[in-house]
Amino acid sequence: MSHEQEPDFYLSIQESLKQLSAQLGSPLDETSVIQIYQNASELLSHLSPSPLTFARVAGTLLVYQLQNTEPEEIKWFNNQVKQCLDEEEVEELIESIYRTDTL
Repeated sequence: MSHEQEPDFYLSIQESLKQLSAQLGSPLDETSVIQIYQNASELLSHLSPSPLTFARVAGTLLVYQLQNTEPEEIKWFNNQVKQCLDEEEVEELIESIYRTDTL
């Protein structure tokens, strides 16, 4: 998915990432926003994700960046997304990350 093919989608995701980073207290510059978008695009290049799934992956990458997440955890997430066979698996992965299971 390239932003040349989907300019409205690209701008929408970009604006959302900027707004979210500002809401989280760490506004990102244009370069950082574009990098997150490109990383999400590369991770999902083997699929044809819906805009929502793409946005959720980009949002997860944003949160990881803002929280200074350990590089090993980011690498794990990236590898997991690349191994997903379809959009549903990507959604399940993201949900599993944010789920707080009680024992």
